[in-house]
Amino acid sequence: MAAAQGRLSDGAGGMDEANGGNGANGADRDGSRSLPLPFRAAVDALRAARLRPQIEIDPTPAPKKLAPFAYALEAAVVDGDQDLADGRLVLLHDPDGHDAWRGTFRLVTLVRAELEPEMAADPLLPEVCWSWLTGALQARGLTYGEPSGTVTRASSHYFGGLAERPAASQIEIRASWTPREGLGGVPDTGAHLASWCDLLAQVAGLPPAGPGDASVVTLPQRRGPQSR
Repeated sequence: MAAAQGRLSDGAGGMDEANGGNGANGADRDGSRSLPLPFRAAVDALRAARLRPQIEIDPTPAPKKLAPFAYALEAAVVDGDQDLADGRLVLLHDPDGHDAWRGTFRLVTLVRAELEPEMAADPLLPEVCWSWLTGALQARGLTYGEPSGTVTRASSHYFGGLAERPAASQIEIRASWTPREGLGGVPDTGAHLASWCDLLAQVAGLPPAGPGDASVVTLPQRRGPQSR
């Protein structure tokens, strides 16, 4: 699959480096620090989520410096051999809590897609894209707090040896929010992932998947959280 490019930011600032590893942080190199049970449960819920087959998803190296524990996924919306949109979703966890988050978990995302020229010219596009994010969460009945982020619209025009290429426009949504914690202090990360995939699909121009849609399949089991 096509990996999401660029860097993520927590609240539009701060995630400027992606680390190595296998998609999760949380233990010292000597294994002396175990993964908290709420974090394990939250990651397990991400891995068990049911996703549309047009969305290809894989674990990816998680950031080291934003929180004591982190797990990351990258995704692409694929139609044949064409990537319609891509993105990355990062789950952060600090057992001691974080003042800015107002909780112990935080979700951070980057979503990108190419735009049709008519859509790119819409002056309300940034507000519409932000409403797609909040609407995707609300549509699944999810509660969350402290949302923040940016919507960036960019255009590329080609000259000289590249002059034959048509002008291209792209939208980029960077955002973060605090998922409300449920039983045992664990948020419903599976539902938040499904909402994020709804956003990806909408940005890519796919029709919404209805409740019980047979096109929704189970995410294959992959590596679990691993030590640093």
